Amino acid sequence: MIIFLNTALDLNIFSPSEPIGILIIFVGLIFTGMIFYIIYAVSTNKESLEDKKIRNKKEDLQKVKIGKLFPKKK
Repeated sequence: MIIFLNTALDLNIFSPSEPIGILIIFVGLIFTGMIFYIIYAVSTNKESLEDKKIRNKKEDLQKVKIGKLFPKKK
């Protein structure tokens, strides 16, 4: 049975010197780079511009609500 598997499927097409093997290595490098970029982006905790705008709006709304609850005495 092992001999049958070796003859039915030519595994040399996946070697690094063949086009399919080069494609697999290239896709693997791109995937690995994307994973490292995602890890870097998450660890630096950078906010997008939209996130900053939303956070600022929420803080302003919170200040307005607090101001209504505790008005300053004049």
